[in-house]
Amino acid sequence: MRRKPLCFPPSARSLSQRIRGDAMTVAEKAQALLRRRLCSPTFAHAAFKSSPESNYSKLRFLISSSIAEACNNSVLLLGPRGSGKIAVVELVLEDLKAEHPDAISVIRLNGLLHSDDNCALKEIARQLCVEHQLLFSKMASSDDNSQFVMDMLRECGLAHKTIIVILDEFDLFTQDADQLLEKRIRSRFSHRKLLFVPPSKEDVQRLLECLLHLPKDSSFPSKYVTEFNRRLSNILSDKKFKEVLDSLLDVDGSVSNLLRLLFRAVSYMDMESGLLSLENFKSAYLCTYRQPKIDNLEDASILELYILVCMNRLETKEQNSYNFNSIMKEYKAIHDAYKTSDNYANNVCLRAFEHLLEQELIGFTDSKGRTPSIEFHPVKLLISSRELYQGLTSNSSCPAILQKLFDHESYK
Repeated sequence: MRRKPLCFPPSARSLSQRIRGDAMTVAEKAQALLRRRLCSPTFAHAAFKSSPESNYSKLRFLISSSIAEACNNSVLLLGPRGSGKIAVVELVLEDLKAEHPDAISVIRLNGLLHSDDNCALKEIARQLCVEHQLLFSKMASSDDNSQFVMDMLRECGLAHKTIIVILDEFDLFTQDADQLLEKRIRSRFSHRKLLFVPPSKEDVQRLLECLLHLPKDSSFPSKYVTEFNRRLSNILSDKKFKEVLDSLLDVDGSVSNLLRLLFRAVSYMDMESGLLSLENFKSAYLCTYRQPKIDNLEDASILELYILVCMNRLETKEQNSYNFNSIMKEYKAIHDAYKTSDNYANNVCLRAFEHLLEQELIGFTDSKGRTPSIEFHPVKLLISSRELYQGLTSNSSCPAILQKLFDHESYK
């Protein structure tokens, strides 16, 4: 006899199962929203639109003036890759096109593709044809393209239409974006420059809140939004999170680098609870940056840790020049002061010292270190105090006294 499957009405499902199923759906929507934000550089830089000192405000004012006064102008955007030059330009153009829908025409050139004069002129002609729905001839000569561009510029001027030319990878057009322009070309530039620098800590904090907080006026349940934002605020104010953030910004303080870290953290979000955690950001950082030196510190012997701590203490005391013998004096001072049981013979300490040299956790300050008497040559640490502290906390064999020394001296 065929048995019928057991069927229960929806009301028979346990409350926890229903909540869990709903929470998964909400969590997935929240994660998708955050990912869309983090994949949009323009969204990130829109957080600074209200500031009159932002590059967005300065660039918008400059281009708006050119449109309103029908005058020629130029500006050079300077900054490392990932600093937001393209994102700010796109954000400004998006807003100005909405404000002046029929008064702007944009030409885009890239130094990787159009650094040759003829190639650049042909591309300008092609884009003008597309913009104004004209037929472009691939067989046109450079003279024909030049004459066409001049005619189009004249017609656009009569029609009160502004043409904005964007030269991306500008240094490839000139070999040096600031100094090696020809005089006749340099004289046509207004010498305005916008410098894109990493955001300040205050700006980073504001950016984090803008990128990661869920909107209250949304389709998400109000209780979920409240709990999500409360948990996020606790994370952002946590001392350990700030240590992770400082480590990231010390390596690369650009907005694009921050966005990569946040995207990874959001991808690690627990879909069961639908909430972010401090561990998500720690895992994202460790995945973003390989830390071979800290990995070496995790496997370092107790004696090697003592040597590193002694060297760090000497450098903190501003003792710029020290050698193995100086380190041993500091090691003995710690042993005598705290009566530790970790007391090793001088030849054992020398072998540990040589092993640290091989691992490149320490190094000689000069090029003459490879001699029989290495204990007399000046050395230096090749790791920062923060890296050493992280190595001590992650090493399961690290004596408590070494961590206490760091805590007491505020080496974190």
